[in-house]
Amino acid sequence: MRKIIFSISLFLSLNALSQDLHFSQTSQTPLLINPAAAGVYDGWERVIINHRNQWLGAGTQFMTTSVAADANFGKSRNNDKAHLGVGLMFNNDIGGDARFGNQTGSLSISGILPMGRSGHILSAGIQGGFGSRKADFSKLIFSSQWTGTQFDQTILSGEANGASSFTYADASAGLFYVFDGGKSTFRRNNDFKFQFGVSGYHLNRPALKYTTISGERMLSKFVIHSSVISDIMDTDWSIDGSIVQFFQGPHSETILGAIFKYRFKNGTKVTGNFQDAYIGFGSYFRFRDAVVPAVTLDWAGFKFGVSYDVTISSMQRAYSGGSLEFSLSYTNFSHALFKSRNRF
Repeated sequence: MRKIIFSISLFLSLNALSQDLHFSQTSQTPLLINPAAAGVYDGWERVIINHRNQWLGAGTQFMTTSVAADANFGKSRNNDKAHLGVGLMFNNDIGGDARFGNQTGSLSISGILPMGRSGHILSAGIQGGFGSRKADFSKLIFSSQWTGTQFDQTILSGEANGASSFTYADASAGLFYVFDGGKSTFRRNNDFKFQFGVSGYHLNRPALKYTTISGERMLSKFVIHSSVISDIMDTDWSIDGSIVQFFQGPHSETILGAIFKYRFKNGTKVTGNFQDAYIGFGSYFRFRDAVVPAVTLDWAGFKFGVSYDVTISSMQRAYSGGSLEFSLSYTNFSHALFKSRNRF
């Protein structure tokens, strides 16, 4: 009985509020946070995969998978000239007894302006894409199908038997600022990077046509985010701290993060031929909802993260478990794949 009520309530809440999919490891979802982040990173090409299993072990689960790739074009080796960032992203979010599905795809284009060799970078980006949603109400069980001893799905529920499948166009934009202090010093254990950005998603407020008479529109989402990555002087440790604030209509979400990283292998500071390798431990915190312990590994351009959401909100009354999340990214720090070698 609890499983049934839990499944229906979750599906209806997603239907009514139309809130976006999200991940706890916000540092590994740059294009979900800001379109202007496309192409803004150390290196040339980047691929990121995220997967989240919501309410692990519950009878009803929600699975979210995201695949993103971005590259920069016209970037110099010293990163001191204006260039272009281009990113592609595909998301699949599906779950619940009704198999509520949301598939999206998008193209991000950013104009990136380094301010000489000072380490300051400004970026403005736009994102255009599409979305598709569907559900199957026939898989749900309603209270009207209760016989007194059990649920009988052969009994007519009196509810609509399906939801309209539909697609929509989507438009988003953002601004992104980065200060990379490591560009102005070659001193070991003195790296510092600061990032700040603002963005808006679903700015065109696409129509959501779940039924033939539905007039609902998707709420625009606004994001403010910032992060600091800093070495701890005279140690092999660094800290990666972040905060992301989401606003979508009357709803808001705040995610804080702090990951302490230990450098177990030194890279080449001057040439950049080899990268530092880190193992990290820390936690994200979703305000009034969950504590999210996380472990990360950075090695040879790969970054792997695993986290587990421990629910602390009133949702515990329906399910006391949590959510498991994985992220894996690869950044090409060597010669750019789409450019002639050493011609910058």
